[in-house]
Amino acid sequence: MASLEIDNPAVIFVIGLVISTIIIFIITKLFRGRTNIGKAFITALIGTLVWVVPYYFFGHGLLATIVGGIAWLFALRGIYGISWTRSAIIAVIIWIVSYFVTVALGLPTATGPL
Repeated sequence: MASLEIDNPAVIFVIGLVISTIIIFIITKLFRGRTNIGKAFITALIGTLVWVVPYYFFGHGLLATIVGGIAWLFALRGIYGISWTRSAIIAVIIWIVSYFVTVALGLPTATGPL
């Protein structure tokens, strides 16, 4: 029987997805978004996809970051029915909090620009 290790990519992905879901839920709730944990989970999954696809096609450079960032804004706007400005503010706060969680606490988050 195989044991799950913390360096197992599947375990890291699941942990990162859960942490990202919690971050997205809290941030969107602070902005009075119509959210629930399920919507935050879907947002985290879609967010992972909108970053993985540009990284796959363009590598981890500036172009992938720009394409992924624009796609992330479209996703936030579409999922939560919010303005472009609010999408951008929420996205930046999510990125900052995710960065803090990843660097300061050493916990993984889902794939993103950082």
